[in-house]
Amino acid sequence: MNASFGIDHPLIAVNDINALRDRLISIGFNMTPIGKHPWGTSTSLAMFQGCLLEIMGIYDATLIDEVPAGDFHFGRHVFEHLQQREGVALSALHSTDAIEDAAFAENAGFHVAGHLEFGRDVTLPDGSGGRTKTSLALLPNRTYPRLSLFLCQQHRPELIYVPSWMEHPNSVHGYAGATVLAKQDDMATLIDQFSGLYGDRHSVDGGAAFATANGKIQLLVRSAIEKLYGPLPTCITGDGAPAIVALDLKYSNSADLEACLRASGVEYIKNGTEFRLLNAHLSGNTFLNFVPA
Repeated sequence: MNASFGIDHPLIAVNDINALRDRLISIGFNMTPIGKHPWGTSTSLAMFQGCLLEIMGIYDATLIDEVPAGDFHFGRHVFEHLQQREGVALSALHSTDAIEDAAFAENAGFHVAGHLEFGRDVTLPDGSGGRTKTSLALLPNRTYPRLSLFLCQQHRPELIYVPSWMEHPNSVHGYAGATVLAKQDDMATLIDQFSGLYGDRHSVDGGAAFATANGKIQLLVRSAIEKLYGPLPTCITGDGAPAIVALDLKYSNSADLEACLRASGVEYIKNGTEFRLLNAHLSGNTFLNFVPA
């Protein structure tokens, strides 16, 4: 199970959510139907135990200033991100108590803009129903907007983490980590920020890594990332602002995963037991890597 401040769901914002949803289904993810938030964003999810993969678009730009959390507008943040480029616009960290965890984050130096409460009606596979309840605490990063965070507490997890919804043909079942592209000049500031949540860092080639309750977050300079992924396209490097550019996802069956990748027609490379999609643009300017559990 995930715990407070573990990776919950980096949010991949795209202009064409239908196209990305179809592509993720083709590589073996069981994606939810596209839903809508009251602040103008559309969403589709792949559920895992205690976390999820979320893609998001804008369905109504006239609503992006609705339901503010203090001085933060969720819909506007995603909308403005998409005016610049696709990619991870902000990231959810798991929370077991959004109020208590927000206080901890504030003491660690993060700005807490405000809180949001929302829910949605769901029908479970057995035909019964219920209404989810989710509490968010928004932690916008004014210096590095693409590294803005929010805490996400699910009060009715039994309506979210439903066993059949977490069955994916590619056998993917959670996160192993997330990689942030950062300039060397920003590294000290970023290390200081993440240390406030996670404590001491681990030195890695080209940067630093932090252990969370659900995978690691690593901060790497461009040269270190290009050793892993090859030359980064301009659709990712863009203005050079720090951002999550790669997600490591855990799988349990390599034959099932590779069968899905082959059937989809996407370009990928296999390196030992790891599989890596080669075209980040096709997954919302985000490299998706699959590693054994």
